[in-house]
Amino acid sequence: MALFWLVLLSVQALVLSSHGHDAYNHLPEDYKKGVNLALAKLSTHSGVQHHFLFFRSITKSDIEPGFDVKYIYHHFLLKPTSCAKGTTDSSACHFRNDRPVIDCAVCYKTFGGNIEAEPKPYVHCVHKPSLTEEMKGLRIDQCNIIGYGSGAPTLLASRVD
Repeated sequence: MALFWLVLLSVQALVLSSHGHDAYNHLPEDYKKGVNLALAKLSTHSGVQHHFLFFRSITKSDIEPGFDVKYIYHHFLLKPTSCAKGTTDSSACHFRNDRPVIDCAVCYKTFGGNIEAEPKPYVHCVHKPSLTEEMKGLRIDQCNIIGYGSGAPTLLASRVD
């Protein structure tokens, strides 16, 4: 009976660990770029000691004002893995359940599928237990600043009678 439970737990762990890779692989390319931006910023932080992977999306939205321009907002979770920080091949990394997830919000402008340097992309990541309502409000304010000019292309379509 103990062997049955051990096999069952092993299979469940394998399914859960591959879920993160699948979740990332199913993201549209524009959203993957934002996740990569957050992971790159996270990896430069000296206090981070684990390798993180995309866990799941909370909110995704985009505005396409035209001319191959897109404004992206993505709120998602990153989960720590069993691998050390700096791991390049994460296929063997399994999610850890003994550490808190990191809650991230990113917003940025793309042109031709590439993230634009201006306006500067906004990336905010914090351990989930530390996220406050004030931080959530600041995220929205910052993303609204980036998307402020999104109505400009529609001005070209207006007519004066």
